[in-house]
Amino acid sequence: MIQVVKHPLVQAKLTRLRSTTTSKTEFRRLVREITGLLVYAATADWETEVTIVQTPLAECRGTRLAGRVCCVTILRAGLAMEEGVQALIPDAETGIIGLYRDPATLEAVEYYRKLPPDIAECQVLLVDPMLATGHTLVKAVTALKQQNVGNLKLITILAAPEGVETLKDHFGDTVEIYTAALDAGLNEHGYILPGLGDAGDRIFGTR
Repeated sequence: MIQVVKHPLVQAKLTRLRSTTTSKTEFRRLVREITGLLVYAATADWETEVTIVQTPLAECRGTRLAGRVCCVTILRAGLAMEEGVQALIPDAETGIIGLYRDPATLEAVEYYRKLPPDIAECQVLLVDPMLATGHTLVKAVTALKQQNVGNLKLITILAAPEGVETLKDHFGDTVEIYTAALDAGLNEHGYILPGLGDAGDRIFGTR
């Protein structure tokens, strides 16, 4: 299942994110803000439980999230997105998966993984700015499913139809995808068109 979040704030920020005139500092801020808005949409069906708090005037019946949350970040571009998750869910635990795309084969190569040992007990948000070929996220989702993660949602700023189909081919509809846009497709180098360039390079100011 893919959900394109078409809220006006998301789309206006995404337009600015795409622009070549956007500075590294603004780009990073926009990634955080868009991530927060996507997380807001993705968590709308999460369960809550009753809690009682004391206001300055009286006791008040309220709610809190019913389960633990883990944000799993794909290095390196996912780091800026993690900041957006933590801004909304500061108690979220963190998992890290390091992957890079081989420029010749476009296949994903894993070089680092650190996840909470009991991550299967968490509601997991997997964050990566781009769902392009889908190879990187197939590797990441496979790693999480090896840890028996069942409650999993993918937060990505842009998605290409090819990547969505790749995930569906591997996992059916077991991974919910929340994105700001489903773009036209990929170029011959596996980059999303019209896209926004290399998210990691634009976040960190590298080439």
